[in-house]
Formats: sequence, structure tokens, C-alpha cells
Amino acid sequence: MDAIIEKSKPPLIILTGPTAAGKTSLSIRLAKEVGGEIISADSMQIYKKMNIGTAKIMPDEMEGIPHYLVDELDPAEEFNVVEFQRRAKAAMKQIYENGHIPIVVGGTGFYIQALLYDVDFSRHDGEEEYRHELTALAREKGKEYLYDILCQVDPEYAALVHSNNLKRVIRALEYYHETGQKLSAHNLEQQEKNSPYSFAYFVLDLDREELYRRINLRVDLMMEHGLEREVRSLWEEGYGRNLVSMQGIGYKEFFDYFEGMCSLDDVADQIKKDTRHFAKRQLTWFRREKDVQWIHKQDYADEDEVLSKLLSCIKESNNHEHNLKELL
Repeated sequence: MDAIIEKSKPPLIILTGPTAAGKTSLSIRLAKEVGGEIISADSMQIYKKMNIGTAKIMPDEMEGIPHYLVDELDPAEEFNVVEFQRRAKAAMKQIYENGHIPIVVGGTGFYIQALLYDVDFSRHDGEEEYRHELTALAREKGKEYLYDILCQVDPEYAALVHSNNLKRVIRALEYYHETGQKLSAHNLEQQEKNSPYSFAYFVLDLDREELYRRINLRVDLMMEHGLEREVRSLWEEGYGRNLVSMQGIGYKEFFDYFEGMCSLDDVADQIKKDTRHFAKRQLTWFRREKDVQWIHKQDYADEDEVLSKLLSCIKESNNHEHNLKELL
């Protein structure tokens, strides 16, 4: 079905939700229906050589649908929300020029918010010295020490960030140091901005027991398909645990195993635990977002019904001035 690009504001469709909710296969079908191309909003699938642990969609699974921000960076390169926003905007420009609709698919809510509301990440050069101080402090006293400071100055932001995510913890402390304000308050203020896009924002969800069952099964399949070999190969190539890419779930858990500090079963159990905690944080984030439409998969007989619901919502969607009625 050909899509008609609305002239008042460029259209944008977002399909997100917790890990293992089934976004990938549904996104392919949705793209075929609306004339869409897919932009990954996943902080890990951008990396080459990291396929199994990221549940990366492979070229033969894309069914001819163009995908952006997948398999583009070397694991030694840093990827963050500012770089995501820059690359995603460039991808959207190309998609619009193709006469198609961008469909943002992935579970990194912070990235999605940054793109949807065009969040301003402008920073001042004066932060660099303080950033070095915080980095040194983390090396000396550990990541938890910095995270505890963040919990004191900005507990709202700390609730959405894992203590291992040193980059985001430092960024929040930098912002507080420079402005005297909470980064969580700044992000909320940015979110209150009107989006420059005419959008439909879907959050795919499952009941907790089924979601956790799917997560555990996914990890078991990853291990069967050679996740240990994938991570070991990266480790042997010199990609160390301090890289941003190696901080990802499914990768960071292996380093203690490689150093003889735990068993492979311990690694699998830890990945499952970390992934479940991550899914919980994802849902917490999405519940705070505005103008989202929750799609509870247990309310539908199969994926066909879920797809029909998405298409119906897109046709009928009218998010204040964000009118998508002309999309289909």
C-alpha cells in the first residue's frame, strides 16, 4: 500500500517496547504495508561483528526493506545519543527523499525521545576537565560511587539508568555541575516540546511472565547459536571490557568467564537476569512517555491481529495537531 506523505509535518512511525517483545518481525510487515523504511533505535545493533548477542536482524531477514543504523560501526567506536540523533536524522532525510515513511524500531527509549522531540544536546567546552575528574574518580572508587552521587543529586534520572552505564551517569553529573539543574528536569522540558513530526508511537508489550519466559528462551538460543564464540573472538581481537560496545548485555558478562572467575552457566544466568532488569527499566521509561499507544500482545490472537491494530491506529490517529489520517 503506497503511503501519502503529509505535507504539514513529515510523518514518523515508532515501534518500540521491551527486548524480546517481537518488534523485529512485526516491523518488517508494517513497513511493507505502509511503504516504510526502518531506522534501528538500538544502541548495540549499530556495531559490526556483534550479531548474536544483539539479536541483530541479518540482511536475508530484512525481506527487501532498507534498514539504517545497523552494522555501521566498529566495536571500538563510541556510539551515544548525540551520534544516534545525527545519523537518524540523515537516514530520515534519505527516506523522505525516497517517498517513504521512516519507521523507528528498537528499545532504547532515550534515543527515541531525542529524535522524536529533537532534544537539544548542545554542551559547553568547560565540561571536559570535570569529565576527566569524574572518570578518574570512577577508576579509583568504582562506578557505584558515581552512581550513588547521581542518586543524591538527580534520583529521577538515576532510576532510569543502570549503575554500569558510566557514560550516562557522568553526563548527568556534568549537567548538574554546570547548570545546577537536574538532567531529568531538562529532558522532561525537552519532551514537552511539540514534535516536528506527525507521528504514531506504539509500545509493544507482553504480560510479565511471558516476557521473562521469552527472554530466558532467547538467551538459551543465543548460547546454542555460538554467543560464547562471538564474544571470545571479539575479546581475542582486543576489544576490551571498557569499550562502550562491550558494556552491552550479552557481552560484558563474559569477561569474568574468560578470566576463569565463573562458569559458562553462570554467564547465561547473569545475562538472563540483566536482560530481565533491562526490560523492566525499558517499561518504566515508556510509561513516562506521552502520546504513546500501548499494544498488549496478549489481547490479540496472533501477529496478524496486532498488525491490523497498528494499521487501524495509524489511520485513526490524531495526536493533537499530529494528524496521521492521510498516511494510508
